[in-house]
Amino acid sequence: MGIFRPTIYQKSIFDVPYDRLKDQGITCLVFDLDNTLGLMEQKKSPRKVKQLIRSLQEDFLVLVCSNNFRSRVKPYLDDLHVGGVCLSMKPFTWGLSRIKKRYHLKKKEMCLIGDQMVTDILAGNRYHIMTVLVDPMGEKELLITGINRNLEAKIIRRYQKKGIFERGKYYGE
Repeated sequence: MGIFRPTIYQKSIFDVPYDRLKDQGITCLVFDLDNTLGLMEQKKSPRKVKQLIRSLQEDFLVLVCSNNFRSRVKPYLDDLHVGGVCLSMKPFTWGLSRIKKRYHLKKKEMCLIGDQMVTDILAGNRYHIMTVLVDPMGEKELLITGINRNLEAKIIRRYQKKGIFERGKYYGE
């Protein structure tokens, strides 16, 4: 299948089939922050994101796993009333492991939702949890993310030739 291929691919966090995840035993949604829950230049969650997170909290434990610094992540955690980890070092699995231990979860209960194949999806797949790729919310990114996007484009071209993934062809509904 491919270590970078997500279990589900959807346009945005608003299109993810959360009912299906719940039916499959997922109890914890772990979201990436930048370009998944908010834009780089935003210090708080957009209202629409906040409403979605509130509704998801009725059925799921909702957390954030970000590679960013505490000063960037903490305002979002406070604004959304969720827990999470910063400096998670994705694609390494340390952040996911910390979440699993801290919240007494089983891997089969966890799902990582993010916008990058080479960090979010790779980390989730390496940790053997369900993964959901969404398109990035915006175009402004960190320099390292731009490098990751170039690598991601090469991976997508290779996957497209093999017929296993294509940008804009959503699946997992």
